[in-house]
Amino acid sequence: MVKGLTIGFATIALAVASAASSYNVTFFEPVVVNGTTLKPGEYKVEINNDKATIKKGKAVAESPVKVESNEAKYQTTSVRLVGTQVEEIHVGGTRTKLVFEKAGVATN
Repeated sequence: MVKGLTIGFATIALAVASAASSYNVTFFEPVVVNGTTLKPGEYKVEINNDKATIKKGKAVAESPVKVESNEAKYQTTSVRLVGTQVEEIHVGGTRTKLVFEKAGVATN
Protein backbone atom coordinates (compact mmCIF):
# COMPACT_ATOMS: atom_id res chain seq x y z
CA MET A 1 0.00 0.00 0.00
CA VAL A 2 2.85 2.41 0.72
CA LYS A 3 4.24 1.70 -2.74
CA GLY A 4 0.92 2.80 -4.29
CA LEU A 5 0.99 6.05 -2.35
CA THR A 6 4.51 6.79 -3.55
CA ILE A 7 3.46 6.34 -7.17
CA GLY A 8 0.40 8.55 -6.60
CA PHE A 9 2.51 11.34 -5.15
CA ALA A 10 5.00 11.05 -8.02
CA THR A 11 2.14 11.39 -10.53
CA ILE A 12 0.84 14.50 -8.78
CA ALA A 13 4.33 16.02 -8.68
CA LEU A 14 4.75 15.43 -12.42
CA ALA A 15 1.39 17.04 -13.14
CA VAL A 16 2.40 20.15 -11.20
CA ALA A 17 5.79 20.31 -12.94
CA SER A 18 4.27 20.03 -16.41
CA ALA A 19 1.72 22.77 -15.69
CA ALA A 20 4.36 25.34 -14.79
CA SER A 21 2.24 28.29 -15.89
CA SER A 22 -1.03 27.41 -14.13
CA TYR A 23 -1.88 26.48 -10.57
CA ASN A 24 -4.95 25.93 -8.40
CA VAL A 25 -5.62 27.88 -5.24
CA THR A 26 -8.49 27.86 -2.76
CA PHE A 27 -9.62 31.02 -1.00
CA PHE A 28 -11.47 30.34 2.25
CA GLU A 29 -12.76 33.90 2.62
CA PRO A 30 -13.38 36.80 0.23
CA VAL A 31 -10.09 38.24 -1.06
CA VAL A 32 -9.07 41.20 -3.20
CA VAL A 33 -6.74 40.91 -6.20
CA ASN A 34 -5.77 44.21 -7.82
CA GLY A 35 -9.05 45.85 -6.78
CA THR A 36 -11.28 42.87 -7.72
CA THR A 37 -13.04 41.00 -4.91
CA LEU A 38 -13.18 37.22 -5.31
CA LYS A 39 -15.59 35.03 -3.34
CA PRO A 40 -14.38 31.97 -1.43
CA GLY A 41 -13.76 28.93 -3.62
CA GLU A 42 -11.23 27.13 -5.81
CA TYR A 43 -9.63 29.19 -8.58
CA LYS A 44 -7.20 28.59 -11.40
CA VAL A 45 -4.17 30.90 -11.49
CA GLU A 46 -2.59 31.34 -14.91
CA ILE A 47 0.76 33.07 -15.27
CA ASN A 48 1.62 34.71 -18.58
CA ASN A 49 4.90 36.65 -18.50
CA ASP A 50 4.43 39.13 -15.65
CA LYS A 51 0.62 38.90 -15.38
CA ALA A 52 -1.50 36.59 -13.23
CA THR A 53 -5.07 35.78 -14.20
CA ILE A 54 -7.16 34.22 -11.44
CA LYS A 55 -10.46 32.77 -12.56
CA LYS A 56 -13.41 30.62 -11.59
CA GLY A 57 -16.32 30.64 -14.00
CA LYS A 58 -17.16 34.26 -14.80
CA ALA A 59 -15.15 35.64 -11.87
CA VAL A 60 -11.82 36.92 -13.20
CA ALA A 61 -9.10 39.06 -11.63
CA GLU A 62 -5.84 40.11 -13.28
CA SER A 63 -2.76 41.50 -11.61
CA PRO A 64 0.88 42.18 -12.32
CA VAL A 65 2.89 39.42 -10.63
CA LYS A 66 6.50 38.59 -9.98
CA VAL A 67 7.43 34.89 -10.01
CA GLU A 68 10.15 34.09 -7.49
CA SER A 69 11.89 30.89 -6.43
CA ASN A 70 12.17 29.90 -2.77
CA GLU A 71 15.18 28.00 -1.37
CA ALA A 72 12.98 25.08 -0.25
CA LYS A 73 9.81 23.57 -1.65
CA TYR A 74 6.53 24.65 -0.11
CA GLN A 75 4.73 21.67 1.45
CA THR A 76 1.26 23.09 0.82
CA THR A 77 -0.23 25.91 -1.21
CA SER A 78 -0.80 28.96 0.97
CA VAL A 79 -1.98 32.52 0.45
CA ARG A 80 -0.45 35.48 2.26
CA LEU A 81 -2.90 38.34 2.79
CA VAL A 82 -2.57 41.92 3.98
CA GLY A 83 -6.08 42.57 5.24
CA THR A 84 -8.09 41.00 2.41
CA GLN A 85 -5.54 41.84 -0.33
CA VAL A 86 -3.63 38.87 -1.81
CA GLU A 87 0.07 39.63 -1.40
CA GLU A 88 1.66 36.24 -2.18
CA ILE A 89 0.74 32.71 -3.18
CA HIS A 90 3.18 29.93 -2.25
CA VAL A 91 2.59 26.96 -4.58
CA GLY A 92 2.65 23.62 -2.73
CA GLY A 93 5.07 20.99 -4.04
CA THR A 94 7.19 23.63 -5.78
CA ARG A 95 9.62 26.41 -4.94
CA THR A 96 7.37 28.91 -6.72
CA LYS A 97 6.24 32.07 -4.98
CA LEU A 98 3.89 34.47 -6.77
CA VAL A 99 4.29 38.02 -5.47
CA PHE A 100 1.38 40.28 -6.40
CA GLU A 101 1.92 43.95 -7.09
CA LYS A 102 0.16 46.18 -4.62
CA ALA A 103 -2.87 47.93 -6.07
CA GLY A 104 -2.22 51.58 -6.78
CA VAL A 105 -4.55 54.50 -7.17
CA ALA A 106 -6.88 54.15 -10.13
CA THR A 107 -6.06 56.50 -13.02
CA ASN A 108 -9.33 56.70 -14.98
